[in-house]
Amino acid sequence: MIDSATDACSVALFDDGAMIAGAFRLLGRGHAEALVPMIAALPGRGKAEHIVVSLGPGSFTGVRVGLAAARALALAWGASLAGYSSLALVAAMAREKHGNVPVGVTMTGGHGEWFVQGFDAQGLSSRDLASLRPDAASEETREDLVAGNQSEALVAARGHGTAMPAWPDARAFHRLPPGALIADVRPLYGRAPDARLPGGTAPASAA
Repeated sequence: MIDSATDACSVALFDDGAMIAGAFRLLGRGHAEALVPMIAALPGRGKAEHIVVSLGPGSFTGVRVGLAAARALALAWGASLAGYSSLALVAAMAREKHGNVPVGVTMTGGHGEWFVQGFDAQGLSSRDLASLRPDAASEETREDLVAGNQSEALVAARGHGTAMPAWPDARAFHRLPPGALIADVRPLYGRAPDARLPGGTAPASAA
């Protein structure tokens, strides 16, 4: 289990649904240097038959670092590979703490925007992922419980609700609802990449 899509970087090793070991670090930067040593520090150097990696949304670099590591390890170990949404994991963490209730998730995006998405009481997406300015994000998020690293700011801006500050944490992987895994392992950027090709077109989001 690998999650490096946001300022947080975390890894975990599971056996039949039970966590054997894991680590979490709030880095901000330096995921490329930190991730592989964190994996190597796990029992058996983290070797597993199945690898799951966060697809984002989050930072462009963090998402790519996690995907590159996961793909390389899957090839080296002959392991299967799947992905998941970092916002879905935050929602699952919130439901674990507050019960099976709808959750709005808001995380730092790019250029002053926030990534927002709604999840129902079963942990399934109830509102599509969007990257919005804070005022629009506050209007869009209707759930009473809001989780994520911008949850306190969003609840304060709209004037009601419960905030649960949180970062995605690979050690909470077992909290994801059935069906949360994504077989099509491509980045979920949440917004178009900033980089532009000659002529002004954006590069393809697929890795």
